[in-house]
Amino acid sequence: MQLKWKGLALAVSLVASTAACSKKPEEPKTQAPAVKAEAPKPNVPAVAYVSHQDGPITVYSVGDYTKLGDIHVGEGARGVGLSDDGSLLVVAVKSSSDLAIVDTATRQVVKRVPVGKNPEFVRVLGDLAFVAYEPSSEGGPPPKPGSKEAKARENAKKDDDDDKPAQIAVIDLKKGEKIKEITAGMETEGIEFSGDGKNIIVTNEADENVSVHNIETGELVKRIDTKEYGIRPRGVKRAPDGKHYAVTLEYGNKLLKLDKDFNVVDTTPTGEVPYGVTYSRDGKEILVALARGKIIQVFDAETLNLKREMPVGDRCWHFSYTPDDSQLVVACGRSREIQVLNAQTGEKVKSITEGDMPWGVIMSPKSVGTLDMPSN
Repeated sequence: MQLKWKGLALAVSLVASTAACSKKPEEPKTQAPAVKAEAPKPNVPAVAYVSHQDGPITVYSVGDYTKLGDIHVGEGARGVGLSDDGSLLVVAVKSSSDLAIVDTATRQVVKRVPVGKNPEFVRVLGDLAFVAYEPSSEGGPPPKPGSKEAKARENAKKDDDDDKPAQIAVIDLKKGEKIKEITAGMETEGIEFSGDGKNIIVTNEADENVSVHNIETGELVKRIDTKEYGIRPRGVKRAPDGKHYAVTLEYGNKLLKLDKDFNVVDTTPTGEVPYGVTYSRDGKEILVALARGKIIQVFDAETLNLKREMPVGDRCWHFSYTPDDSQLVVACGRSREIQVLNAQTGEKVKSITEGDMPWGVIMSPKSVGTLDMPSN
């Protein structure tokens, strides 16, 4: 009897051991990237919102690009952003010095939040909208460095004791009110967020630097001088994995690559007057719009080698991938044209000539572009 029990125990032990060996080892848990590599497959039709400096926000269906309507927010609509759920569109409006909050279902302005003089760039993070405005800005495009206009403006600034740095207004979209401000540099042009959402990174055109600020306290974390590489920093974008940042120098004709600690680790020349910049969704490419060069340049994100170029119109500052990543929708201000390109070949798919001075483009559902990035 004892032998039988020993045999039974041995059999049970062998079965348990075999079962344990047949189990697959658990996959190690990794932190999710800031943006998924795969393009989303939305259950709702995708739409494109295009802001116009001299006209309304125009809305188009993505695919056939039928115009769905206009959203009237006032003259001087530039920066645009979208809430994570797509229910709210926010627009910086120069003429009224405020942020217009629009219900995307009705396409009606439901709230206007006073911001300050010359609001321009907008980014949305969670329930907060960040709006750059310039109390001392004269408005309009900056003069070419070294020109008579540029020298006159510099001399005027030297004599002006009231010259004030740009501010980043932080607006709670649920409350519909400005809750605080972050002091940036002179003529802030671009906004990005660190991967952990703790810091805001801004490009300060007139100061020739990029500054990093703690969002909670507003305190300056770091300042990166760009003058040795080129002047007038404009666009800034975080890589999907959060390990690098791309910065364009408008009159330096240069692209900078920063590491996660905001140190410049690489540079490469670009064409004439680079502005809007974004990484591709998988982070393998950096796309740069040349405002004067009339081209979108595509660089290898690792090596910064130029891979290809896509001709566009005049003064194309901002653009966005469609949600499926197959096309680029580009706002070309001086050409008064919205162009749709094949994202890989650059072939022009569509040209939309209605509207006046198109400035910015974002997508719903949120996609990858110079003005936006999907949430985690």
